[in-house]
Amino acid sequence: MNEMNDTNTDAFDQTPEETGRVGATMSNGSQILNGEAAKAFSLAIAESLVDDKCTDVTILDVRGVSPVTGFIVIGSGTSARQMGASLDHLDEVALAHDTSVFKVSTDNDSLWLLADFVDVVVHLFEPDARAHYDLETMWGEVEHVQLPDELVRRMRL
Repeated sequence: MNEMNDTNTDAFDQTPEETGRVGATMSNGSQILNGEAAKAFSLAIAESLVDDKCTDVTILDVRGVSPVTGFIVIGSGTSARQMGASLDHLDEVALAHDTSVFKVSTDNDSLWLLADFVDVVVHLFEPDARAHYDLETMWGEVEHVQLPDELVRRMRL
C-alpha cells in the first residue's frame, strides 16, 4: 500500500496543467489522456456517433469546470437499440486512441445511455429525454468544441 502511495503522490500534488491530464483521475494510469489527446478522442467519438446515425452531436469542453471529466459528448439516437450499438462501436474508437471505457450503461430499454472514458463522457439520449435533461443548458457557459464542417454536413443528411 505504501509503495502505491509513494508512486502516485507526485501526480496528486500537481495541477491538471502540470500533468497535462484532464478529468478527475490524477493517477499515473496508462489510460488517462492529456488535454489535446482527449479533445481528439472526443472528436473521433463524435464522428463515430454521426456514422451510426446519431443526430445533434455536440461536444462540451468542461476542462477546468468539471471535477470529473474534460469533455462531454452528447448525441441523440432513434432507439435504445441504435444508441446501444453506437456505444458499442466506441470501443474501436477508444482502442485507436490507446484508451478504454471505464464504465458504460447497459440498459437496453433506456432513454439515456452513458459511456465514461474518464476524460471524455458520452451521453446518448432519446430526443425527448435529451430535451428534458437539457445538459447543454446546464453546461451553458462552457465552450462548445467546433465540429469539422464535413461532419456537420454528414449529420444533416
